[in-house]
Amino acid sequence: MPPQGLLLIAASLPKGWEVRFLDENMKVATDEDFDWADAVFVSGMHIQRPQINDICRRAHEHDLAVALGGPSVSACPENYPDFDYLHVGELGDATEELFRRLARDTSRPDKQVVLTTQERREMSEFPIPAYELIPLERYFLGSIQFSSGCPYQCEFCDIPGLYGRNPRLKTPEQVTAELDKLLECGLTGSVYFVDDNFIGNRKAALDLLPHLVEWQKRNGFALQFACEATLNIAKRPEILALMRDAYFATVFCGIETPDPAALKAMSKQHNMVVPILEGVQTLNSYGLEVVSGIILGLDTDSLEAGEGILEFVDQSEIPLLTINLLQALPKTPLWDRLKREGRLIEDSDRDSNVDFLLPYDHVVSTWRECMGRAYTPEKLFARFEYQVIHTYPNRIKLPNSKERLSFRNIKRGLTMLANIVWQVGVKSDYRREFWKFSLPLLKRGDIERVITVGLVAHHLILFARDASGGQQNASYYSTRLRDMPVAAE
Repeated sequence: MPPQGLLLIAASLPKGWEVRFLDENMKVATDEDFDWADAVFVSGMHIQRPQINDICRRAHEHDLAVALGGPSVSACPENYPDFDYLHVGELGDATEELFRRLARDTSRPDKQVVLTTQERREMSEFPIPAYELIPLERYFLGSIQFSSGCPYQCEFCDIPGLYGRNPRLKTPEQVTAELDKLLECGLTGSVYFVDDNFIGNRKAALDLLPHLVEWQKRNGFALQFACEATLNIAKRPEILALMRDAYFATVFCGIETPDPAALKAMSKQHNMVVPILEGVQTLNSYGLEVVSGIILGLDTDSLEAGEGILEFVDQSEIPLLTINLLQALPKTPLWDRLKREGRLIEDSDRDSNVDFLLPYDHVVSTWRECMGRAYTPEKLFARFEYQVIHTYPNRIKLPNSKERLSFRNIKRGLTMLANIVWQVGVKSDYRREFWKFSLPLLKRGDIERVITVGLVAHHLILFARDASGGQQNASYYSTRLRDMPVAAE
């Protein structure tokens, strides 16, 4: 997805300021880029800390002032002593002060300046992110932020600490204007609502959804939508019906664990408003494919926790589950509790900073086994086959609109299909499972499903093989250097 935060900052810059936007997932900043600039703005998350600091080092080699903002520095400003400016908090008065300082003098200050937002700009006054600065057609997903903050206080989550418990909102008109801009700038495929909880304010979601339905009708259902939401959305059929009408296809639910005692311990009782498996089936009945977050290493885990998760994977038929080791993030109740208990461990050779109650090696080996067994080609394609039978038919039938049948869309689809057929259907060692799944779909003309499933399955199978072999980190927040084969080095 495009880096939403920096695109918002780029759109907020004073008129007349020239800006270059570089996403180093695609292209590394060159000496020419640094020579062109008067100052450098950087943003990132905790996992990107080494790269964040490396960008600062490169910018300083060109004697440029560097400002850092975003979620990582807002939670842990002490982790970034080398930056010239630290922007702590969201868009607001600190942002305006940073702009004023650089307007007066772009040279590096004598010592680090920390600017902390006291008055946040209302989200209803946010500009449209500067999507025109990036090659949007090269991104797999577009992204939109509708709200900020979450009313729940799950023990491991830093969202309430960073952004508050009372969700702040954009207007429906802002959201549809951003969708217009995404289309105008070349996005095809899907848009992900990156709100940490799409129904954090249920009334606001109900107000927004009819606007999305009308936008889709005006634009020939050019895009499909995805979002994150708590599982208690299964109790809101009026919201689910509108999501189906707006062509939401996927919803990420932080299920975390099928163990009710563990959910209570992490203050996630709202996942038990309905039985978890029943909630997943309800979402499937509205055409929503569920993606789930799962956590290993909880204090409530037993030695058999891995088997319980694998049983849940089989019963739920959820294709994609982000199984992850528990990690304590700053500004969370979990961090505070473990710090009091002396159970925080700063060791870059570990996959987690948590001193688990179970032996560390057992927890990591359980993660590897879960990844290896959950994502065998046979198991994964069987779960997608379940979705083909029980979930996808519940979606609305899309029109053959000029937006969906545009030359750009058709060319993109055929290119992706050709790559998948070659990489998966010809070269892979699981091509038999791929063709067993794909041939019936191709006979029905369902090329789109072959592309989306083939692409996601290929990534998951390869990632899981690396994970079970110890070449992927067991926590997606871990800064441990991954083990790499000698040949790759």
